[in-house]
Amino acid sequence: MQPITVAETGLNLTFKNKALLQRALTHRSYLNENPDYPLEDNERLEFLGDAILDFIIGEYLYHRFPEMAEGRLTNLRSALVRTERLAYFAGLIDLGDYLYLGHGEDESGGRQRAAILCDAFEALIGALYLDKGVEPTRDFVYNLIEPSLEEILNSDSEKDAKSQLQEVAQSHYQLTPTYRTVNEEGPDHAKEFTVEAMIGEQVYGRGKGYSKQTAAQAAAQRALEALRQELGF
Repeated sequence: MQPITVAETGLNLTFKNKALLQRALTHRSYLNENPDYPLEDNERLEFLGDAILDFIIGEYLYHRFPEMAEGRLTNLRSALVRTERLAYFAGLIDLGDYLYLGHGEDESGGRQRAAILCDAFEALIGALYLDKGVEPTRDFVYNLIEPSLEEILNSDSEKDAKSQLQEVAQSHYQLTPTYRTVNEEGPDHAKEFTVEAMIGEQVYGRGKGYSKQTAAQAAAQRALEALRQELGF
């Protein structure tokens, strides 16, 4: 096992609490093969980092595009936090080189696997936030996402969530998604709708919005996130 200072040097990050960084880099497969390892795996930090990334990227886009509608902001944020994009960011900093993986996972190409890199990147963000606070974490994220914005804005990866979900559902299940409104709350002039996105009889996502279309887009986005976890795309 390489010293954690090697990772600090390679990532150009210095942690006060080096155990946080080590936890962020520890995949559960390493613990399976090293039961006496003194730290937990990176899954709790991944949970935290996922929420922090949503906040930081959402805040960034809100200020960066003051005229952009909410639905498009949501789609753009989704494009920036999807598994493949976060794995790409992880690749930019060679994060895979510093992961603690079980031997089997390492031998099978785990250091290049998008899901593992994405999870480790989220865990790194969580660790960075706990160690340094929001400002350094924000700077770290901004420096990575800024060069990707133009590419995403000019590509089809920003297509609306309902269109993406339809492609996935038809490709994997030969079914077209359906949407149903399950709740309406509030006065007529500010009614909030809750919509579920379904494939067949199964609900894959639920979203809210002040129009049925916005709520359906939000539900489709949640469904895409669930399917990415389920199908690994």
